[in-house]
Amino acid sequence: MKESITLVECPRDALQGYPTWVSTKDKIAYYQALLKVGFHTLDCGSFVSPKAVPQMADTAEVIKGLDCSETKTKLLTIVANERGAKAAVSFENIHYLGYPFSISENFQVRNTGKTIKESIPILERIGALAQKHEKELVVYLSMGFGNPYGDPWTPEIILQWVEQLAAMGVQIFSLSDTLGTARVADIELLFTQLIAQYPNYEFGAHFHTHPKQWFEKVNAAFLAGCHRFDGTIKGRGGCPMAQDQLIGNMPTEKLISYLTTYNKLPKNFDVLAFESAYNHSHTIFIYN
Repeated sequence: MKESITLVECPRDALQGYPTWVSTKDKIAYYQALLKVGFHTLDCGSFVSPKAVPQMADTAEVIKGLDCSETKTKLLTIVANERGAKAAVSFENIHYLGYPFSISENFQVRNTGKTIKESIPILERIGALAQKHEKELVVYLSMGFGNPYGDPWTPEIILQWVEQLAAMGVQIFSLSDTLGTARVADIELLFTQLIAQYPNYEFGAHFHTHPKQWFEKVNAAFLAGCHRFDGTIKGRGGCPMAQDQLIGNMPTEKLISYLTTYNKLPKNFDVLAFESAYNHSHTIFIYN
């Protein structure tokens, strides 16, 4: 079992659907505050179509503007195709390429413009690019706990896809509760089986959640052996298709509270720097 905790802060996920344009300068200032905290990874942008995600159109400029000389936090950007991957690998300070791979056919087409079958060779080429440029690939299993389209979903389908993707060389997976509907039993089953079957691989949880359900999801994953968690400050962001408007990303402050209780907060995590970044977020977002 992986003993150390990997905390991933995802301002990209928080920002991508935010309706008010946030300037490049403001993004850089906010990210610099987050880089002081001690997160393992900062999910800070995406090389995707600016028409599809206007808020991420300046990702290249943001990456260029970040000073990573005094941080151990690694940068991750999302890519949805080979063109995006080529852009991402050109930046020395980007360590991870994140690829959204949905086991829901409908969502994969909506999200990437490609079917699942068409996505496989794209993912293979992205993996090859990552390896060539000494980057690591993170595959997000979108709609990993169900979907609203009636596409088939069972824990066994997840297990089968992990087996196939692992055979392609993928070693880091993030199970994404895109709609915030994951059941505790499924969380327990999947992380328990996957971690036991692939002890040298990394399995993370990218949960979307109702404010009242965050604890049961984190607790189920953690006790099943998951030690990689994504979050956003105050749970900003999430999937617009979620049927409950209160469903957002996993609040980072809740993750910190949970891990503190278990004495599992990473040793390099600077609580005061997090408080500063938390306060800084109020200059970026309008909270209800």
